[in-house]
Amino acid sequence: MVIIRVEGEVRPTEDEGKVRQAVLNVFTPEHIEVEVRGKNKVIVAKAYSLKSLVKLHRLLRAERILDAARSILKKNACERSLVFHLNKQAAFQGRLSFTEAYGESPLGPITFIIEDVDVENLIDWLAPKTAHGKPLWEIEMPKE
Repeated sequence: MVIIRVEGEVRPTEDEGKVRQAVLNVFTPEHIEVEVRGKNKVIVAKAYSLKSLVKLHRLLRAERILDAARSILKKNACERSLVFHLNKQAAFQGRLSFTEAYGESPLGPITFIIEDVDVENLIDWLAPKTAHGKPLWEIEMPKE
């Protein structure tokens, strides 16, 4: 069974509700909570279905960043898992911008951790290869 965990740290200068909304703008969780880790709060959203990634799938096309997304996802893929980071401020605005784990986004990223999944099929569904900015194919959401 696929496990999808999305985390966004709430920095001291941030509004917890805005970080929650940033996560919800790019992900549809089955469960969302606030975890306290030492002095920090982290919004943690979880889902157990690839259906929770439909917003991400739609935004990748709306933003016309399939090639960049495919490259980043492939770079961050392991055998049965995938980890990537999105800019929190962009996500709050309903936009997508990939970022590194630390340093690139001053308020920290939103981190996606997707486990126990056929990574190649997932990437082909989320961000297919393109020619002249148009997807060469569109496949159905991978079976879980």
